[in-house]
Amino acid sequence: MSSRIEQIIDELEEFIANCKTRLFSSTEIIVNKDEIEELIRELRMKTPEEIKRYQKIISNKDAILNDAREKAEKLIAEATVQTNELISEHEIMQQAYAQAHEVVSLATQQAQDILDKAVLEANELRSQAAQYTEDRLAEMESILVSAISNCTSNYETLLGSLTQYRDVIQANRQALYPQTNYETSDTDEEGDIDTM
Repeated sequence: MSSRIEQIIDELEEFIANCKTRLFSSTEIIVNKDEIEELIRELRMKTPEEIKRYQKIISNKDAILNDAREKAEKLIAEATVQTNELISEHEIMQQAYAQAHEVVSLATQQAQDILDKAVLEANELRSQAAQYTEDRLAEMESILVSAISNCTSNYETLLGSLTQYRDVIQANRQALYPQTNYETSDTDEEGDIDTM
């Protein structure tokens, strides 16, 4: 089952795919600002929830380690009881010592194996959660970079069109009154356009 972040990214991709293309362009699209902002806002709100979910997975590492410690302590406690019982019998003291040492050694080894396995599993879960989060953030960054690039291109195209229109108007005015000097008013108009 996919996460809500993945669903929102799918919705963003579908939204972009369904946008109308600009006239005479196969790569530039017309974007409904409100709809894309709503999708981005929802993605921003869902990302912390998704990260919390993976932090819970990582926190299970502590439960796994605690369980391993409890098992190890239980094994050591059982070994200690057996050791005490064997040592209390005088005639088999040497044998009891050897058996007790073997039981404690085996219990310690088993406890270490359980701890090692728990640490490996916890590290794997942490790595998977971190990789998943990195992948989702990289996808979002790519979408935003593309959106910013499209907006910049559209702004530059609009500015170029306005500049051309201004040049045509100035040429027409000069053609009507060639003896009149429009330099002062043209400078003001250019200043207005440049500051847009």
